[in-house]
Order: sequence, then C-alpha cells, then structure tokens
Amino acid sequence: MNDIKQKISEINGQKIGEEMDEKGYVLLSQFLPVKYCKEFIDEYDNEDLYRKIITMEKYRFGLGEYKYFKYPLPNLIHIIRKGVYPILAPIANNWMRLLNLKRHFPNEFEKLQQVCQDNNQVECTVLILKYGKGGFNTLHQDLYGNIFFPMQLVLFLNEPDEDYFGGEFVLTQQNPRAQSKAIVLKPRMGDMLVLTTNFRPMKGNKGYYQVQMRHGISEVHDGERHTLGIIFHDAVH
Repeated sequence: MNDIKQKISEINGQKIGEEMDEKGYVLLSQFLPVKYCKEFIDEYDNEDLYRKIITMEKYRFGLGEYKYFKYPLPNLIHIIRKGVYPILAPIANNWMRLLNLKRHFPNEFEKLQQVCQDNNQVECTVLILKYGKGGFNTLHQDLYGNIFFPMQLVLFLNEPDEDYFGGEFVLTQQNPRAQSKAIVLKPRMGDMLVLTTNFRPMKGNKGYYQVQMRHGISEVHDGERHTLGIIFHDAVH
C-alpha cells in the first residue's frame, strides 16, 4: 500500500483547488495501479465485503448494480479515503467561505466521521458499481443526509474501448436561470476523478453564487464497466 500513500503525497493540493474552483472536477491520471483495479473487480462477488446491494432499475436510477461496502473497509479504500480528505477539506472550507455558508469541515477525516455519527449518519457510503451492455446511471447527487462533504472520488477500474464501449462519465452544470451545460469525460483504467457532490461556487457580478452539478453514466454499448465511488460522509442509519 506504500505505492498508494506515495501517490497521495504527490497530489498538488493547490492545483486541485484551482481546477475544482474553475470546473467543479479534476481528473488525476493513473492514480490507481492496474493490479488494484483488477483486485476490486475480482472481489466484486465477495458478499462478505458489502452491506447492501442496489439494483438500479428497481428504483429507476438506471440499469446496472451497485454494492455498498461495510465497515471495516478494505485497507486500500481506507487509505485513499483518509489520505485524500485532508487535501480537499481546505478547498471545501474555502467554498463555504465564498458562498457565505456557515459550515466548516474538520481537517482530519476521523473528525468528519464523528460529526456524521453525531447526526446518526453511520452507514458506509463507499460503493462499487457494475454496468453491462445497455447499462446507464441517471443524473444524481450523492448526499445521504444533512451532513455531506461537497467533494467525492470516482476511481475507474476498466479500460474504455477495450473492456467496454460507451459508458462515458457525464457531468451537468445548472446555472441559475440558464440552460444546463453537459461535460462528457472518458477516464481510463486507474484514473481518479475528484468532483463536486452537490454544487460549486461561481463568481458573478454581485459575488459568488452556487452552481448545481449532477453526474451520471451514459449507456454502455458493450462489455462490462466497473467503478469505485468514495464518498467521504456516511449515510443516515
């Protein structure tokens, strides 16, 4: 796991902050080594790892399946979640300041978890998603309760145009009183996407205002597509 700790230590927090401020997302290429991507896929059917399985079409979320991990998390996921959070917390707090929101996020991940627990948010939100041919995910936000950290991670476990075709990652940005803007990304195996969970600040004539953002997956035309979603806050029990 030292290779992942090294990757985290090399993340440029200032650069991440600048891109998040500008776009609401940033893509880190080749963050997760291929061997770990394959391990997550190989362990997909290990039911001992998960607390809940969701069939998307049952809830009209799309077509596919995802599984919520249970605590304790696999060590690799725990290292990423705990290690990346302190890089993002100052960026999140700056967003709260720019938007005049009276929220403050602690610098340590364990303290965020304690805040969640104090608000009855104790269920693990880290999840792994699987899509086959025809699979897709509708536009959504991963909030889970009143306490939510405004950024999250997605790690891409398959290679596009080899393991699957289609299945692009879609972001939409809804400016007030304007049409939505669509952003389409095609990350490669091992890439990590940092994105806003709910909104990002945008500067206007009278200061900063909230721009709502959602994310989803376009239709998979063929093959299988797996992703790992790391949400920092926990869900209501």
